[in-house]
Amino acid sequence: MRRALFALVLAAAGTVGAIALAQSDIFDPVVIAENERQQLREAKEQSVQAMARSAQFEAQALAARSEAERLKKQSAALAARIQSAEADIRAGEARVALVNRRLAIRRARLAEQQKPLLELSATLQQLSRQPPVSVLAQPGSLRDMVHARAVLDATLPIIEHRTAGVRRELAELRTAQQHQAIALKALAASKEQLAERRDTLTRLENEGRLRSRELISSARLEADRALGLGEKARDIVELMDTLETDSAVRAELARLPGPIARPRDPSRASSQPAPPAPVEPELTVGAYRLPVVGRIIAGLGEVNDSGVRSRGITVAAQPGGQVVAPAPGRVSFAGDYRGYGKIIIIDHGGGWTSLITGLIGLSAGVGDVLDAGMPIGRAGSNDSRITIELRRAGRPVDIVAMLG
Repeated sequence: MRRALFALVLAAAGTVGAIALAQSDIFDPVVIAENERQQLREAKEQSVQAMARSAQFEAQALAARSEAERLKKQSAALAARIQSAEADIRAGEARVALVNRRLAIRRARLAEQQKPLLELSATLQQLSRQPPVSVLAQPGSLRDMVHARAVLDATLPIIEHRTAGVRRELAELRTAQQHQAIALKALAASKEQLAERRDTLTRLENEGRLRSRELISSARLEADRALGLGEKARDIVELMDTLETDSAVRAELARLPGPIARPRDPSRASSQPAPPAPVEPELTVGAYRLPVVGRIIAGLGEVNDSGVRSRGITVAAQPGGQVVAPAPGRVSFAGDYRGYGKIIIIDHGGGWTSLITGLIGLSAGVGDVLDAGMPIGRAGSNDSRITIELRRAGRPVDIVAMLG
C-alpha cells in the first residue's frame, strides 16, 4: 500500500513538473524567439517552393496547345504566386515579431544603463549650480574641493566607459528600428502583391467560366446528384464512402472495352484483342502536397477539444488563404455540408480520395478535372483553419508521410 502511494506521489510530481516545464517553455523568451525563427524559416521555404511551382505552371501555360489548357495552367500559376505572397506575409509577421522583441530587449538594457548615469548627471548639475565664491568662503571647502576634484578625475574613465556602452546600445537601438521599418515595409508590399494577385486570379476564373458555358447544363445535373447524396448521407464519412463507391463503379465502366467497328469485308474479319485497361493512377510519396500555406497545428489521430479523434491534419492558414488541389483528380462533391462549412471532395483515382473542409469560398465545381495546384477555394477570414483528410479504400492515410 505504501509503495503504491509512493508511486502515485511520484507520478503526480512528475505530471506537475511536466506541466511546469511546458508552461516555462510557453513563457520562456528564448523558446518564443526560437519558435518565431522556425516559423520564419518555414515561411521562407514555402515562399520559395510556391514561386518554383508558379514558374513551372507558367512554362506549361506557354506550351499549352489549347486555350482551355492555357487558362488552367495560368490559374494554377497565379494560385502559386498567391501562396508565395501569403508565405511572404507570414515570414514578414515573424520577422516583425523578432525585431520588436529585439527592440524591447535593447530598450530595457538602455534604461538599465541610463539609470546610474542619470543620477550622476543630476548630482553634477546640483554641484554646478553652487557659486565658486561660496565654495571658497566655507571652512574646509578648499580641501573638500580638492578631494572632489580627485574623485571626479578617478570616476571620469568609468563614466566614459559607461557612456560608451550607452552610445553602443543607442546605435544598436537605431539599427533595430531601421530593421523594423524595413520589415514593416516588406510586409506592406507583400500584402499589396497578395491583393493584386487575387484580383487577377478572380478575373481569370471569370474568363474561364465564360468559356465553359456550354458545359454548365451537364455539370449542374452532376452537382444536383452530388447534393442529393449529401442530403441522404448521415455523416461525412458515409458521404465519402458513397462517393468512393460511385468512383469505383465509374472506373469499372471506363475499363470496359468499347464496341469494335464493323469491318467492310466480313470475310476478312479477325478476332482482335481487347484494348488494355487503363492503369489507375497511384499516389506516391512526394506526389501529394499541402493545399494551403500555413502551419500544421493538429495531426492524424490527435484528439481535439470536442473529444473527436482527427482523421487528417489541420493547417492554420492566412486569413482568406488560397487553397489549391493537393494532387490531380476529379471533384466529386463541392458545397456546404453540416457543420463543416464549405467542403470539397476530390477523387484521385485508384481508391485515393481527399476531403478538404473549412473553406469559405469555392472556385471548383462537381465534375471539374483538376491538376495539382489548381485553385479550388479560399480559407475563412476569421477562422482560417483548413482540415485535410486523405483516404485510400475508405481508410485514413497519414498525409505527412505522403508529403515526403
